[in-house]
Amino acid sequence: MFCNHLSKPTLISAVKRACGLPCFFTLSKLSPLHFSTDTLTKVEKMNGNSDKHITRVLFCGSYFPASHQYTKEYLQMYPFIQVDDVPLAAVPDVISKYNICVVKMMQLTSNIISRATQMKLIMQFGVGLEGVDIDAATKYGIKVARIPGHVTGNAASCAEMTIYLMLGLLRKQNEMQISIKQKRLGEPAGETLLGKTVFIMGFGNIGIELAKRLRPFGVKIIATKRSWALHSIGSLQSDDDNLVDEKGSHEDIYKLARDSDIVVCCLSMNKETAGIVNKSFISSMKKGALLINIARGGLLDYDAVVHHLESGHLGGLGIDVAWTEPFDPDDPILKFNNVIITPHVAGVTEQSYRAMAKVVGDVALQLHSGTPLTGIEIVN
Repeated sequence: MFCNHLSKPTLISAVKRACGLPCFFTLSKLSPLHFSTDTLTKVEKMNGNSDKHITRVLFCGSYFPASHQYTKEYLQMYPFIQVDDVPLAAVPDVISKYNICVVKMMQLTSNIISRATQMKLIMQFGVGLEGVDIDAATKYGIKVARIPGHVTGNAASCAEMTIYLMLGLLRKQNEMQISIKQKRLGEPAGETLLGKTVFIMGFGNIGIELAKRLRPFGVKIIATKRSWALHSIGSLQSDDDNLVDEKGSHEDIYKLARDSDIVVCCLSMNKETAGIVNKSFISSMKKGALLINIARGGLLDYDAVVHHLESGHLGGLGIDVAWTEPFDPDDPILKFNNVIITPHVAGVTEQSYRAMAKVVGDVALQLHSGTPLTGIEIVN
């Protein structure tokens, strides 16, 4: 039987995966006889023929290192899956060797995709696919996919970071550090979330998770999305939609901005949304209102943001994403005490990254065995 050819750790790990058991579940006292023929056949398919065929997974670039590290850890018992992280500049030269590409920050152009002669799937370790030429991938018969944030904890992680940025600005985090260095007590005087109106611009998965977490703070929540599902005239079908006190569409963003103390940008990045937070939009915001960007740096017009920080119209800026990444630590925007920037870590948590690594690992195993791909959203 094939089990005689597998080491005990390999067999145990493979059976756990085949049975859908968590990694901490103890199987050390069990033998292959404890499992059904179907299960063992599944394990054999996953572990067999490892010397005949290797499925290769390419992670583009060294940024977000936990993505490839956790994926390698998840797949360490499967020698027939090879996981590599390759410098961005080297990707065009080696992409022809790989079956799966995890794009991360890479701009995957039509020219690069044309070289991916063995590629079956291009995917993001998360949701953003604006760097992938999806039409070119489709032309070359390559599927493109994202990992839905609501099932991995990624959206929840981003929502928590949003609240961190809000509270950091309201309680004047940078000024507090100055007070500590100067041995001053009882200053600065901050503000609370209580009683504030928060505008969630883009009520998708992150927006929903954010609204759930904002409710206990005693805020008014207003939001926009492409369409609000109607159960009947005047009533809403979705429980998530009911988290929102006032709903609007894209045409309402200026009006809602005027009514808000905090604006949170949760939009997807595309041709329609690039630079949407421009001079006109920020001018329409309340004087002293806060602006948070948890989505993509290109949604905000840099010059407009700097102008309104300098004039004092913008009360504070909290961003986890920037116009260029990595962000220049000497950029003039960082001279303002009411600016907080984090290094694109909103979704980078143990929970979300382990969950997404599992999705990538499972997809690699499924591709290797020729079974349907699960846990991802294919967009072409």
